[in-house]
Amino acid sequence: MVATRIDCDIHPAVGGTRTTLLPYLDDHWKEQVVSRAIDGLDLTSYPPNMPLSGRSDWRPADGKPGSELAMVQRGAFDQLGASHAICNVLYGAQAVYDPYMASAFCKAINDWIAAEWLARDSRLRASIVVPMQAPDLAIEEIERRAGDNRFVSVLVLAQGESLLGRRHYWPVYQVAEKHRLPIAIHAGSQYRQAPSSIGWPSYRYEYYLAEAQAFQAQVLSLIYEGVFVKFPGLKVVLMESGVSWLPAFMWRANKTWRGVRVEVPWIDREPAAIMRDHIRLTTQPFDSPPDAPGVADIIDMIDSDKMLLFASDYPHWQFDGDDAIPPHLPPSIVSRMCADNPLETFPRLSLAA
Repeated sequence: MVATRIDCDIHPAVGGTRTTLLPYLDDHWKEQVVSRAIDGLDLTSYPPNMPLSGRSDWRPADGKPGSELAMVQRGAFDQLGASHAICNVLYGAQAVYDPYMASAFCKAINDWIAAEWLARDSRLRASIVVPMQAPDLAIEEIERRAGDNRFVSVLVLAQGESLLGRRHYWPVYQVAEKHRLPIAIHAGSQYRQAPSSIGWPSYRYEYYLAEAQAFQAQVLSLIYEGVFVKFPGLKVVLMESGVSWLPAFMWRANKTWRGVRVEVPWIDREPAAIMRDHIRLTTQPFDSPPDAPGVADIIDMIDSDKMLLFASDYPHWQFDGDDAIPPHLPPSIVSRMCADNPLETFPRLSLAA
């Protein structure tokens, strides 16, 4: 009997719009994709052959890392020991400017992952990919897929058109809360804004580190705009956000709130307490100090055993070897983040057969 170890973030790769998604598009968009030669809408800022985009032993002979189900099964389940895994598909559907095209591609991705991955392995679950640039169409897609309990969350990007706490997104959260679907905010961009608050960087290195700023901005927006006051049952998962920035961020959020909370009277408790109740983080990449005392300090300052979720980020290269558990984590944290925390965060995990 395999112990419960729920991998909350793996990445099946779309072979291409024409090669993979065409059968799942309606006639209009099939014609558009073919006549306009639309393909290769990969949502990535990294060259496909860059090591970070796929570990060498997880690259198929042909195609993209993560594009072959059998190879993903061997890697995520046999090699890394997951009992279940949540598929988060990162593709250009979420970044398309045309809301109707974006909606069609999101629908095709969700139908493809259901038919060709979830139906072929009962250990797999998935997030619903939605076009957040058009909240009404995002709601339609959530409602369309909500009857399938194999979909356990709603996938959005950390860098979108506007901060996610804004009221025009609230109907999306209302529907997500109704269907017990957490919002999974994944590292990535719709390429509407510069990744840093003061402009475009010159190097990928700068972009990569600036991702943490986007997550911090989204967490503050969700808290201070009042999303968790309005939707107390909503959980938000930060995927590939890193972890080590969180303690200082929580402290600064509390300190500043004490000084200016008259501006947001609906926030009647410390922001860090709200984060502990509503925010969760996946553990790859785990950008921690390399020693046990440093990791212990981070865990102590976070002051919660519920916030971390096990993830491998397969097939991306975040660690070497066969152990996706970050080193030096206390056994009590490891036990919770592999089973109890995912089951509490994604309640639909226990509903699907």
